[in-house]
Amino acid sequence: MNGTVIEFRDVSKIFPKKDGGEQRVLDRVNFAIPEGKTTVIAGRSGQGKSVTLKLVLGLMRADGGQVLVDGQDVSLLGKKGLNAMRTRFGVLFQGSALFDSLTVYENVALPLRERTRKKEDEIRAIVEKTLAGLELSGHESKFPAQLSGGMRRRVGLARALQLDPEILLFDEPTTGLDPVMTQEIYQLFAHTQAEAGFTAIIVSHDIPRVFSLADQIIVIDHGAMDVFASSDEIQRSEKAHIQEFVRTTMGSLYQSHLVEQ
Repeated sequence: MNGTVIEFRDVSKIFPKKDGGEQRVLDRVNFAIPEGKTTVIAGRSGQGKSVTLKLVLGLMRADGGQVLVDGQDVSLLGKKGLNAMRTRFGVLFQGSALFDSLTVYENVALPLRERTRKKEDEIRAIVEKTLAGLELSGHESKFPAQLSGGMRRRVGLARALQLDPEILLFDEPTTGLDPVMTQEIYQLFAHTQAEAGFTAIIVSHDIPRVFSLADQIIVIDHGAMDVFASSDEIQRSEKAHIQEFVRTTMGSLYQSHLVEQ
């Protein structure tokens, strides 16, 4: 696969402040998401990472510029067009957003029941195959409250994969997990993406660990976005705000590791 699947062209997003001013979360930003690759969007809290995902899904509208999905301007799509576009996406929300009253099986089967006309035996076969692939067999009848944080992330990923999405969005997928479980989840993401070949966009403040997944890194800071091919490239940037980002989020130890190599 090759080409661009999502593109932001001079996109701005502005929110009003209580004092009557405005906060320009995105300020005429430009970037492209390559098809079949993993892009990590990084930055400190409140910088607009989740807003970016909402703009892609058409849950928010840009105040300027164009958000394109396969060349289609999301802002020009009506309700029917947006719904059709969204069927191409899977989303793993922060905390997995599972339904507490549903079992693991029912949570994972939900998209198939709501969005397809498959019979129950077909749904069961698909769900069981997905659960087995994510090492969740034997947990079908458990409820989310009975699962560890890492297991809930696996169930959330299983549900997001049910409609064979072309693009998978991860919104802070490892929040609340310990470092060992975080690394296991990252390995699971990488393995699943390599097998399924979907385009992945991961929003995270888990820096620098999340960079190990990335084919491309976008750093968002005070309305600006900078695109990098690797974490090493970030550290070599001469831009003052990127140097500050490195100091505050990646640290001297990470820079020392770069020097040693």
